[in-house]
Amino acid sequence: MIFKKIRKGHVDWRNFLCGTPANDYIFQKDTYEYRIDRAVEYIRNADCILIGAGAGASTAAGISMGGKRFTDNFAEFIEKYGSRYMTDMYAAGFYPFPTEEAKWGYWSKAALLNRFDLPALPLYKELYDIVKRKEYFVLTTNVDHQFYKAGFDENRIFATQGDYGKIQCQKACHPKTYDAQEVFRKMDEARKECLIPSELVPKCPVCGGRMEMNLRCDNYFVEDEAWHEAADRYADFLKQNRNKKVVLLELGVGFNTPIIIRFPFEKMVRENKNVNLVRLNLDEAVIPESFGKRGIGINRDLCIGFQHKKRHQICPGHQTSAKAIFSVRKIHIQFARGLL
Repeated sequence: MIFKKIRKGHVDWRNFLCGTPANDYIFQKDTYEYRIDRAVEYIRNADCILIGAGAGASTAAGISMGGKRFTDNFAEFIEKYGSRYMTDMYAAGFYPFPTEEAKWGYWSKAALLNRFDLPALPLYKELYDIVKRKEYFVLTTNVDHQFYKAGFDENRIFATQGDYGKIQCQKACHPKTYDAQEVFRKMDEARKECLIPSELVPKCPVCGGRMEMNLRCDNYFVEDEAWHEAADRYADFLKQNRNKKVVLLELGVGFNTPIIIRFPFEKMVRENKNVNLVRLNLDEAVIPESFGKRGIGINRDLCIGFQHKKRHQICPGHQTSAKAIFSVRKIHIQFARGLL
């Protein structure tokens, strides 16, 4: 793959994207244990590992955006704005808040809950333990900072869709983002009846206009210098390892934004015989049949019979399927045995 350069020598983001789905998806019929064994073997024999993580990874880890975790933490918002609109934290983020005081009343709480107040969760720590002795890189659409907290090298992470901990000019008048933890703490302490004081509403330091979360939801998303540097490092990783044995470890990536991770990973397998794909997804672990043994799909339906059928309490107010966690844990345990 040839990468064009834009914006002061940076890589063009469009080179990473692929909008072409496979036309031969199947659910593999091999046993769960057999596929776990193959995944472990691929990882053990790989020269490098590229992790691609979507929302399903953090959901499996325990960061649920809905259910009891949402209703427990946002009861006053649900009562104020209505359960018809406040169905989960994702939907609530698109609510047309009537004022900036209302908007930041919600977002400051959501950011603290999902980005700043959570520790590194077990699933992410186990992932790091799997790859830490390998050459690795992380491509993720998640904005919760879990990879950073779990010990992954920040220079080996490309978070394409933003960060719950940063804010930007709403109209992107300048290409810079701002750390918001301190102001979010102040908002949280001062919030009353879902509103923050007017004096805490952030203003753009350049144009004086409104500020927004640094989350990719429209054409005004700010890709700052750090974002472009991460994109460059990702491009370098792909170039430097294109002739090596590469395992694509895809976690919780569905069909919401497949052009960022899912379809590009499939494209890499089709174009390079040294690349193998391990896809873990609770419901959508379909693999192109043409990949043969170079693709492994592990999903919930194939975990039936697995002994760990209890539901684990990972985050307060959220219960996550043991099947989702133990697929990673199973790989982690068997991989670790090979190092003894």
